[in-house]
Amino acid sequence: METRTFGRIAVTLPGVDEPGIYLSNVTSLEGGRGTVQDFHYADADLRELDLSNAKLLSGRISGLRAQRTRLHDVRVASVEFGNSDFGPMQWTDGKLSRAVFRNCKLMGAALSGLVLENVLFDNCKLDYATFNDIRAAGPLIFSQCVLSEATFTNCDVSRAVFADCTLRLTEFARGKYQDCDLRGNDLSAVRGVAELRKVIIDRAQQTQLAEALAAELDVTYGEDLDDRR
Repeated sequence: METRTFGRIAVTLPGVDEPGIYLSNVTSLEGGRGTVQDFHYADADLRELDLSNAKLLSGRISGLRAQRTRLHDVRVASVEFGNSDFGPMQWTDGKLSRAVFRNCKLMGAALSGLVLENVLFDNCKLDYATFNDIRAAGPLIFSQCVLSEATFTNCDVSRAVFADCTLRLTEFARGKYQDCDLRGNDLSAVRGVAELRKVIIDRAQQTQLAEALAAELDVTYGEDLDDRR
């Protein structure tokens, strides 16, 4: 299986292009008994994508445009999502294993109760996304993603990697971030600095974290005070 390495972490990618794998074109993601396997779902323009208690196994979703996406207890294994816009997404419960989102728009997505294992978000727009009760059971990578004003709450993303991402006003609320690799990102405008215990950074990023902490504490600098008062 193909892998990509980010820092110390290697993520295993979906094997949909391996020899012997043939993907059949499908016109719906609602399969028999809730399972769709060895599939290619392309260029759909939907008012709503609504799936519950479903399994998506070994496939590719490309060029999808949905005005609204609602997924509940959907399990994904060895699936590529590419060049798709999911509109306002709500994804509750479920598991993603060997999944990649490439050049996708998930702006304002609300992801809750998901288990992620070998998942790569590559060049995705995740502005204003909320991650609640997310657990990284294996490699989790955000590469060249925009996460402006995204929020992580009650998440265990230990050992996750953020590589060359935009983290403007990204909030790391209570959760587990040990060994989370934040090297190569501008951290000067992140929120929740006190929660980022035992993360991995470059020495040059110490100043950025100090700047973020000062902004969060809303400190006043003595030299800016009016001594006449």
